[in-house]
Amino acid sequence: MPLSPTDDIIGPARAAGTGVGAFNVVQIEHAEAIVTGAEHAGLPVILQISENTARYHGALAPIALASLAIARASTAPVAVHLDHAESAELVEEAVELGFTSVMFDASKLPYRENIAATRMITDHCHRADVWVEAELGEVGGKDGAHAPGVRTDPDEAREFAHATAVDALAVAVGSSHAMLTRDAVLDLDLIARLKDAVDVPLVLHGSSGVDDEHLAKAVTAGMTKVNISTHLNQLFTRTVRERLAESPAVADPRKYLGPARDAVAAEVTRLLGVLAGR
Repeated sequence: MPLSPTDDIIGPARAAGTGVGAFNVVQIEHAEAIVTGAEHAGLPVILQISENTARYHGALAPIALASLAIARASTAPVAVHLDHAESAELVEEAVELGFTSVMFDASKLPYRENIAATRMITDHCHRADVWVEAELGEVGGKDGAHAPGVRTDPDEAREFAHATAVDALAVAVGSSHAMLTRDAVLDLDLIARLKDAVDVPLVLHGSSGVDDEHLAKAVTAGMTKVNISTHLNQLFTRTVRERLAESPAVADPRKYLGPARDAVAAEVTRLLGVLAGR
């Protein structure tokens, strides 16, 4: 199945009141695991590559081209998304490489500057038929730059979405990035009010800190795109540790990265089912 436009995945899910999993790629095993999990679930998925991951690899292109190739070879619909980009140049590179969507994060800027910067990105991306997500109301925990406890105001969200012409909006409703426990308390009433106020799909960041029950409730309340990263990284790393503890003399990375990849694939399959209401 060819690489899928992000809107072809998000649009039907929003119309059906179901959620879509968007999982972060750190290395090629993550991309392979996420796509395998989607194939096993028989559901679409979004591969996300963050600006931090591009920096880790020294450039966007190597991990991006690998992820795009894996997406194009999949039997499930797969979109490839640039996550938390603060650099306009990185957004432009992602568009050139063939990403189907970008998340431009100008949330650290004052409100009016956020609007202006985001609108410039939206105009550029829409000329290339690339879908754009932005953020309003800082989501806690992102490199210490985002303030915990912030909540997105529905009226401000309506104005922001209209002024920027974005295709989706990430909102602050109680989740926090990089949580190692799944005990975040979401403001479900606020999610419902945001859904009524904003005429674009809503995105939940920091979903690793949300348990299955509340993920499902968030989707029912109005979330469509659900970002999960740390939860899968914990599982990947735990599996590697277990394999190395069992075989401390192992030298071949495939002997421990392969089982970690398989564990993540199985968890992606399960999480996609939770988000789809199965």
